[in-house]
Amino acid sequence: MKDNYERALTFVWREEGGVSDDARDPGGLTKYGITQATLAIARGTDVSRADLLGLTRAEAAGIYRALYWNAIKGDDLPGGLDLAIFDFAVNSGPARAVKTVQTLLGVRVDGVMGPVTLAKITQADPAVFIEALHKARLAFLRSLSVWRFFGTGWSRRNDRVRKAALQWIAETSPKRTTERTGPMAKQTANTNSNQLSETKSILQSRTVWANLIGLASFGLSLFGYGSLDVGGLTDAVLQTVTAGSFIASTVFRVTAKAKLG
Repeated sequence: MKDNYERALTFVWREEGGVSDDARDPGGLTKYGITQATLAIARGTDVSRADLLGLTRAEAAGIYRALYWNAIKGDDLPGGLDLAIFDFAVNSGPARAVKTVQTLLGVRVDGVMGPVTLAKITQADPAVFIEALHKARLAFLRSLSVWRFFGTGWSRRNDRVRKAALQWIAETSPKRTTERTGPMAKQTANTNSNQLSETKSILQSRTVWANLIGLASFGLSLFGYGSLDVGGLTDAVLQTVTAGSFIASTVFRVTAKAKLG
């Protein structure tokens, strides 16, 4: 994704560190993960060890964008996949990373992230593809002669990339809507309908109203008022509730029909 470069670069900074000069590493001296050969390509001229040691963080960031992020078309990749492929490219070269991606996608393997590869990768399930890329990257690293020296570190790095990439995918996935569909929707609708029916039954119950009116009559009698005609008043209340229910139902139907029309 276009906005993910700085975030992906921050991840790479943590993995690559500062200066490294391990005699067992075929890349030789590196600073911020940049080799002398890579710096020469970026500057378009031969460079010395001193030039590499003088490399600034800002220049290194520019090199990573130009020679790695842009090479894998990071701006056009889905979030999470951009990180996974970018880190693979930094660790093993852009061409190797893209070739691995193309092999997994079943498209022509040429090491170039072209429109066909991009179209195919955007159609893939991102989480499933991350898992496949994680395994393929590990298999490639295991095939290298220096695996016995750097295998543990590479494997752990690969695991960290997978974890971070999956987190990025989760962050960018569409949020689930609160609207329920299918069986859950039917269950909720049935529950609401049952609750409404129960409420209507209660409101239209002669026993309930008779008890309420009887209680009111008793309360008034305590204050010196005559008792109420419980039976007559109950009938009147039920008739009022029934009429109100009919009117409300009619209004709701007319309103709903008008909205649908």
